[in-house]
Amino acid sequence: MSAPSQKSREFTGRHMLFIILGFFGVVIGVNMTMATLASRSWTGLVVENTYVASQQFNRKAEEGRAQAALGWTGKLAIASGNVRYSLTDAAGDPVALHGVKALFRHPAYEAEDEAVVLAPGSGQEFSARHTPKDGVWIVEIDADAGLAEPYRDVRRIMISKGLLQ
Repeated sequence: MSAPSQKSREFTGRHMLFIILGFFGVVIGVNMTMATLASRSWTGLVVENTYVASQQFNRKAEEGRAQAALGWTGKLAIASGNVRYSLTDAAGDPVALHGVKALFRHPAYEAEDEAVVLAPGSGQEFSARHTPKDGVWIVEIDADAGLAEPYRDVRRIMISKGLLQ
């Protein structure tokens, strides 16, 4: 008896066509998925009007330098569902504040942005009940200290288990 002979498999044009279609199908599918996820999570909007923002840049930079020259230091605390903010001058004495507003902005999208008005508490500390979700936030604090413009304190923070890290 003779051993059955095995027919060798031949690589044809049809095989190459399936490989090419499969490769490009995967690439296009991944690109479509990533584009969909990106468009749902971020609007892409950085500023409303780039021309106006560019015209305001030098004025805002000058305001920032003037504010830095004051030597004031803001203290932000987030714990137990409370947001607290106080401001001290260069000598470490409390700065009298008339009002404080905090805007919690998510760095990637605007859906969870929330403005919080802090109420006067003990001494010159202002506080409000607010618990930001865990994650990275940009907090913009506007403190009315009787200046021509509010004292602006902007910082990037990390919240984990309801606490400022």
